[in-house]
Amino acid sequence: MSIQITTSFVEQYSSNVTMLSQQMGSKLRGSVDVETINGKNAFFDQVGVTAAQIRTSRHGDTPQIDTPHSRRRLSLADYEWADLVDDVDKVRMLIDPTSSYAKAAAAAMNRSIDDVIITAMNASASTGVAGGDSTALPSTQKTATSDQSDGLTITKLLSAKKIMDDNDVDPSLKRFIVCGPQQISDLLGTTSVTSADFNTVRALSTGEVNSFLGFEFIMSTRLNKDATNTTDRLVFAYTEDAIKLGIGKDIGAKISERADKSYSTQVYYCMSLGAVRMEEKKVVQIPCHEA
Repeated sequence: MSIQITTSFVEQYSSNVTMLSQQMGSKLRGSVDVETINGKNAFFDQVGVTAAQIRTSRHGDTPQIDTPHSRRRLSLADYEWADLVDDVDKVRMLIDPTSSYAKAAAAAMNRSIDDVIITAMNASASTGVAGGDSTALPSTQKTATSDQSDGLTITKLLSAKKIMDDNDVDPSLKRFIVCGPQQISDLLGTTSVTSADFNTVRALSTGEVNSFLGFEFIMSTRLNKDATNTTDRLVFAYTEDAIKLGIGKDIGAKISERADKSYSTQVYYCMSLGAVRMEEKKVVQIPCHEA
């Protein structure tokens, strides 16, 4: 059983179990392409860019345009969470903690979903017929590395927008920026912000709006720092179809007695999922300095 459960005993004079501050739901699941997957791996075929040819003669041969094809592989991984609650604990506590345990488990699963999506943005994607090749996010899809005072700036946002526009990314696709609280603070403090920009960013920081420069902003504390430059937080701009989230088994829960554990109540959650970057041109990495 959890050795931490004694903190909720009657002697603490608490009438309920308070959930400590934590991210409860997935923030990124709604911003990516979600598909149900059967099997351990799934493959997604893609069609590349072609060009039309000029007709130079009457009754000439029909041109043969070879359409390029590519493939991405998505692999599922299984996630589990479980903890035990002894019957004696239920007696000694003012309430049955099972419901709070279930909330904690669901929150842990949802955070894992965001971690999987964020990893797919920057990791090498499995490509090729059998998924045995890998395609890294190229340097052309990354804004300049930060210096010691260069956080998220309007210039970097404009650069990310320009990269997508130069790549002919369909403007009808929703675009997102996932960043941390520090990056919103950076925008408020940048000297290049005009009064109109400042008002928008200030509204963004207070939650009154969630979009700026064509990007919908998502605040997350799950973003990693650059492995080679640990002062940089890696922020990402992406489109709604840039990442494929495959769900083999959605979050499932079971709360039942365990006969092998003195009939303690077990709270058990599980899921099976994976993610892959579908197109490099639709993801932009934005390194942002953090002290």
